[in-house]
Amino acid sequence: LTSCNLKSLEKVCADLIKGAKNENQYEPKVKGPVRMPTKKLRITTRKTPCGEGSKTWDKFQLRIHKRVIDLHASSDAVGKITSTIAMEPGVDVEVTIAEN
Repeated sequence: LTSCNLKSLEKVCADLIKGAKNENQYEPKVKGPVRMPTKKLRITTRKTPCGEGSKTWDKFQLRIHKRVIDLHASSDAVGKITSTIAMEPGVDVEVTIAEN
């Protein structure tokens, strides 16, 4: 799970874990959320568009937060769990299915 908005990311993580623990038919094993390092994208620009005047600078940064959740279950169980939760806008979900 990746997002720039930390609150929505944590909400989706909590909903995903709660949905997995409420799933009685498949009984998936849940590990996580594991907090990955935050990526900080920084841009420094001049405030004046023409380049004249005092040399003042603006600093902008974009933080990208990542979480990893391991669900040990079949692929249809993972599909059912992820389809039942409501995804927040701005949260990207990447599902990787590992073969045993």
